[in-house]
Amino acid sequence: MNDSIKPAQYNAIPDGGNPQMSGAWQHLAEHAERLQGQHLANLFAADAQRHQHFSVMQGPLLLDFSKQRVDQPVMQALASLADAAELRDWTRRLFSAEPVNNTENRAAMHWALRAPADTEFADPQPGLFAGVQAQLGRMQQIVEKVHAGQWRGVTGEAITDVVNIGVGGSDLGPLMVSRALGEVDDEQHKLGIHFASSMDGSQMAQLLHDLRPHKTLFIISSKSFTTVDTLSNADTARAWLERSLGASQALMHCHFIGVSSAADKMADWGILPENQLRIWDWVGGRYSLWSCIGLPIALRIGMPGFRRLLAGAWWMDEHFRNAPWLENIPVLMALIGVWNTNCLGINAHAILPYDGRLEKLPAYLEQLEMESNGKSVTRDGQQVQQHTCPVLWGEVGPNAQHAFYQLLHQGTEVVTCDFIAPALRYQAEAEAGSDELIRQHELALANCFAQSRLLALGEAALDNPEELPAWKHYRGNQPSTTLLLRELSPFSMGAMIAAYEHKVFAQSVIWGINPFDQWGVEMGKKIANQTLGVIRSGTQDPSLDSSTKGLIDFVRGQ
Repeated sequence: MNDSIKPAQYNAIPDGGNPQMSGAWQHLAEHAERLQGQHLANLFAADAQRHQHFSVMQGPLLLDFSKQRVDQPVMQALASLADAAELRDWTRRLFSAEPVNNTENRAAMHWALRAPADTEFADPQPGLFAGVQAQLGRMQQIVEKVHAGQWRGVTGEAITDVVNIGVGGSDLGPLMVSRALGEVDDEQHKLGIHFASSMDGSQMAQLLHDLRPHKTLFIISSKSFTTVDTLSNADTARAWLERSLGASQALMHCHFIGVSSAADKMADWGILPENQLRIWDWVGGRYSLWSCIGLPIALRIGMPGFRRLLAGAWWMDEHFRNAPWLENIPVLMALIGVWNTNCLGINAHAILPYDGRLEKLPAYLEQLEMESNGKSVTRDGQQVQQHTCPVLWGEVGPNAQHAFYQLLHQGTEVVTCDFIAPALRYQAEAEAGSDELIRQHELALANCFAQSRLLALGEAALDNPEELPAWKHYRGNQPSTTLLLRELSPFSMGAMIAAYEHKVFAQSVIWGINPFDQWGVEMGKKIANQTLGVIRSGTQDPSLDSSTKGLIDFVRGQ
């Protein structure tokens, strides 16, 4: 057993290695010591223009980091850290065909999925951009056919419901964006879009109880087309259809679409060639919603909306590649996260959207950040010398206020927060009641701004705090960033998601880790398959620990 990984070993200043990096970390450590004991309330009191000095507005996004425990010398030192880490060169390498995913010897060209058809950006591989556009064209044909009522089930009736079967990135991304942008075009709401990911069958059981076989289309999304969670749900769906409609090639043609990089495995399962959509092995699952994995999004918001989503992400790609560090939204997000984690010792981060349409955003970002940067080994195989990704968690802000904000305001843990909200909502509504809805959105914004203010300033935000009893004291000094979108649209949503992707990449460069593999996940799957064999065979495995044996014995005894 390796018990060498202990929190105490992680330092802000790594030993040896790049002298420039060591020097940059040393400067940051000095700034952290200088600011120790400095309260955010004092920083605001000392600078009446602090918001203007510590916020950036680019495109559809406003990033306000004035409630972070930083000052100008800290930000300059963080920019120097990015330079020492050679972030600009790593960014160039990302936007190429270089194998930046070194443990799998692959490029990470998810950005190429959103490049416009007329881009002047150099094709990273011959025919790559053309191949991406070809798949988008095929996806558009499917979307238009379904929306027009021309995609029909085996009995000849139009498809009214689509079920996306996937897990991880093949589920969370499409689910999150479909929920967020589902109001873009009410016409698409006539089509039911559903998601099934849980391997225990609970989601499938409910869906199959409610849906009609002859009007249901299934999308089977799996990069490898070997994921047991997905294939188990897919097998259940096929058996359900066959019981009602009979087994036939016509059934497979009318009721199943596959999205994968493994055409042969799709064919082996029964997906017909004309119903296969392609992704590439350089598309990581958590970066795949921009590909044909995003078919449920396009079915929800229409293909024009999906292309605007891609355009917003491409705009952020260009911004990330070209903007100076201290005007660069994803880099600022990354550097502030590094400051909090490695210099201030804060290892928890809450995602708090103040819009119910973003209810799945915390779960999406949990996967994006923790699966990408939850690593303890560097690119060259050495033990990391710093903390890497913090623990992410979150909830829609108005609900979270009645759940865990008590800990944020008066608990013993320091937690950084991202407050996220659209500035405008309901202004375009024409039906009666829009005025009341606008007022409700204003109420949500007021809570968003007030909560971040109280977390930052503590009792400095209150009148006569000295008169409060001890149990009503608020220490404040909880750092947060507020990210405002002009409105929640496909373009702004694409820009925001891409900003978080690039934040993750920039942090991985500074920490020296590979954000594009997930070997911990893979090993967990392998052991699960071994354990499944023991459960089903009824045999004993002497290599199992006593806890696992006892749990299996309990299941067998029921």
